[in-house]
Amino acid sequence: MRVDPNYITNLTAAVDQSASEEATLTSELSSGLRVATLQDDPVAVAQSTLLGSSIAADDTFVQTSSGEISHMQVADSTLGEVVTQVTTALSVAVSGNNGAALNASDIASIAQQLGGIRDQVLSLANTSYQGQYLFGGSVGSTPPFTLDNATNPATATYNGDNSLQYVETPTGQKIPVNLPGSAVFGTAGGGVLGALNQLISDYSGGATSAALTADTSALTSALGQLSSQRSTLDSSLSRLQSTSSYAQTEESQLTVAQGNLVSADPAEVATQLSQAETQHQALLSVINALGGTDLFSLMR
Repeated sequence: MRVDPNYITNLTAAVDQSASEEATLTSELSSGLRVATLQDDPVAVAQSTLLGSSIAADDTFVQTSSGEISHMQVADSTLGEVVTQVTTALSVAVSGNNGAALNASDIASIAQQLGGIRDQVLSLANTSYQGQYLFGGSVGSTPPFTLDNATNPATATYNGDNSLQYVETPTGQKIPVNLPGSAVFGTAGGGVLGALNQLISDYSGGATSAALTADTSALTSALGQLSSQRSTLDSSLSRLQSTSSYAQTEESQLTVAQGNLVSADPAEVATQLSQAETQHQALLSVINALGGTDLFSLMR
């Protein structure tokens, strides 16, 4: 009879290996992770790292866009109120210039109404949200517009800049998230504020019907420019919301994929652990059976 001289050594190694496998499976079952270290599965670790980078990029974008969306929604609501105010001013101006003779009291009343609307529009142009002025470009700490009533007509000065600010998506696209006040309300006597100031001045000064008609036309054009800028803001807002929603969905999907990549299947691991325990106990039984037997007895 040929006896394997390495029988005991191989048997001991098999016991050690089965014990190690049993410990590994026990750890996987308790932690829920199939891959805990680089040695467990280098390829899975590399893939998990790439997924983690994508998840982090999506999360950063979602968090950033959430704050910007709130700012843009406030800006859009503000511009909606400006449109209402300017539309009212146009109605007042057209009604006052309908060809009927107006006395001094009527003219003063119209000028006062228009002045109140102008002041309301100026206040809306200086709207701030969470400590930042919405329409100052990149100048968020200073009111973007000031009014000088010492001139005739009064002068609205823009104190911000023309800087556009962007949010970059995880794919590298840039979405504008602000509107400089100069593009919305005008500057240097132009735009909505300039047209309102001219209209107030001409009503107060008893201008001709032709001049008032020209003022109304200028205010209508300024309102069109404001509405166009608001549409631009709404387009960017819609784009940012949809991109943020997509990033949230993608982040969830990538998180699941990452979990599946490194997570253990509890049912499968439990089955493997049971098999490993059975094998380990069988090996121990063989060792125990050899406890009182020497190698020469195996040769008989």
